[in-house]
Amino acid sequence: MKIAFTSSSGETIDQHFGQSDSFQVWEVGPDEARFLETVRVGEHGGDEEDRIGARAKLLSDCAIVYTMQIGGPAAAKLVALKIHPMKTNTEVSLQETVERLQEVLRGNPPPWLKKAMNKGQAASFLED
Repeated sequence: MKIAFTSSSGETIDQHFGQSDSFQVWEVGPDEARFLETVRVGEHGGDEEDRIGARAKLLSDCAIVYTMQIGGPAAAKLVALKIHPMKTNTEVSLQETVERLQEVLRGNPPPWLKKAMNKGQAASFLED
């Protein structure tokens, strides 16, 4: 599944969702994880709601967004797009977060994570 991280360096989750100028997107599975791309955020409208909506749409193919902080309206926009927001509250290692997530995926993931893992599979099945 695709997961986005708010990171200024690509090494730590250290940005607020609404203030991050880019997102590190990874493909993460139980046994493999790899960096895919950096998604840059441009200027999108003059008000905060436009900016939040644009960020959420940029990440619409991601199942989870890990961020240090996120406000309620931004979290709600992500959830509406079936993206699960994960708030760390402090700076944490991106690589360690990926490794911990992989451990959970190899075990018995909670229902919300099982659902996130399946995001986009129906669409790709229809495209084949």
